[in-house]
Amino acid sequence: MKTVLDILRERGLVEAITAPALETVVREPTVVYAGFDPSSNSLQVGNFVTIMTLAHFQRQGHPVLAIVGGATGMIGDPSGKSSERNFLSAGEVEHNLAGIRENLSRFLDFDHPAAPAQILNNNDWLRKFTVVDFLREAGRHFRMGAMLGKESVRARLDSDTGMSYAEFSYQVLQAYDFLHLYDSRQCRLQVGGSDQWGNITAGIDLIRRLRGVETYGLTFPLISDRAGRKFGKSEGNAIYLDSRRTSPYAFYQFFMRVDDADVVRLLKVFTFLSLDEISALEKQMAQTPELRPAQRRLADEITRMVHGDSGLRQAQAATDALFGGALDGLSAADLDAIFADAPSVTLCADEVVNRDIVSVAVAARICPGKGAARRLIDGGGFYLNNRRVDDAQSVVSPDAVIEGRMLVLRTGKKNYRLVKLH
Repeated sequence: MKTVLDILRERGLVEAITAPALETVVREPTVVYAGFDPSSNSLQVGNFVTIMTLAHFQRQGHPVLAIVGGATGMIGDPSGKSSERNFLSAGEVEHNLAGIRENLSRFLDFDHPAAPAQILNNNDWLRKFTVVDFLREAGRHFRMGAMLGKESVRARLDSDTGMSYAEFSYQVLQAYDFLHLYDSRQCRLQVGGSDQWGNITAGIDLIRRLRGVETYGLTFPLISDRAGRKFGKSEGNAIYLDSRRTSPYAFYQFFMRVDDADVVRLLKVFTFLSLDEISALEKQMAQTPELRPAQRRLADEITRMVHGDSGLRQAQAATDALFGGALDGLSAADLDAIFADAPSVTLCADEVVNRDIVSVAVAARICPGKGAARRLIDGGGFYLNNRRVDDAQSVVSPDAVIEGRMLVLRTGKKNYRLVKLH
C-alpha cells in the first residue's frame, strides 16, 4: 500500500527528507505541521503547494497543523530574501491572520473524524517569554557556527544589505515552534519549501538536544513562473487566493496561460486528479495543442477548489465574454479584469445614457465618425455588451450600463472599447 511519501513523490512534491526513517514513520498516523507567513491578508499560489501537501497528508490519515506566524511574522523569515522585510505591527498581523484562517478553511478539513486539521498562532506561546527566559530556554542550545553556516544566512551576509540580529534569530524562534508542537501536540514532522531546510533542521536539532527523540522534515520544490521567479508576494507577481485581491477570472486566466512545458507538472502539484487522468490530458494536449485541454482542466480544477463552483462559473463566463459571449451576470469589476488590456475611455454619464448609439461610438473613439459607425451597424459588425446592434437609431438605455459604471463596445470580432462612466 502506498504511503503519503509515495504519493507526494509521484506528484513531484518531495525535494528532500531529513532521514530515511521517515519512510517507516509515516506508515502510522503522524502529526505534521507547516508554517504560513502573515505578511498579507491573503495566501497566494506559492502557498498552495504547502496547502496541497498538508491536504495529501490529511487524506492519508495524518493530523495536520497549520501554524500562522503571529510572532515570527513581525520579524520576517530571511530565507530566500535579498533584503529585510518591513516590520508589521501587531494590529496588521492580527488583520492578516483573519484572512489566512479563512483561506485555509477552504482546503483543510477541521471536522475530519480521524485526522482533524487545526490552525494555531505561534504568538500564543512565544509572547509568554521574556527575552532572558527565551535565551535561557532555547537560545543557549544553538551554536553560532551552525547558525552562520545556514545557506540563507550566508547569502545575506555576503550581500550589500547584510542581516539584522532580529532576522538572524528567526531560525531560533521557528525551531522553538517545532519543540512546542512536539511537546503539546506530539508533532514529529515539519514540511516546507526547499528554502526552509535550514529552519526545519534547526528545530529537529533542538528537539534532539532537549528531548532526546528524533523528529523529521520534508521539503518540496518551490514553484516558479516562466521566468524562473518564485511565486511570491515580494516578487511582484503574486496570484492571491482571496477574490478581493485576484478576481476568479484573473485567477482562472493565470492557469489558462500556463506553458505546455509546465502544465503537466502543475496538474500533479495543484490538483487531486489521478496520474492516469493527467496522462490522458497530456496525450490530448499533444494531439490538439490549440485547444489547450490540459490548461483548461488545470484552470477548472484549481479555480473550483479556491473559489468554489460559483467562482468557477463566473470565471468561465468572463472568459467566454472575452470571445464574444454574453456579459449577463458580470460585475463592473469583472469587466475591468476581462478587458484590462483593451483600450478604455471615460465619459460623462450624459454623453452615454439615453444617447443614440452612433454618437456614443464616436465619443468612445471606437469609430472615426458617424458615417463609419452607421455603416458598421448596417453591416452587422457593431456590438454593445457583446450583443449586435441592428438599428443605428437605437439609444443606450440605463439598463445597458453595468452597475451604472461601465459598458463594452465592440466592432468586428476583437476590437473592444471599455467605456467607463463618471
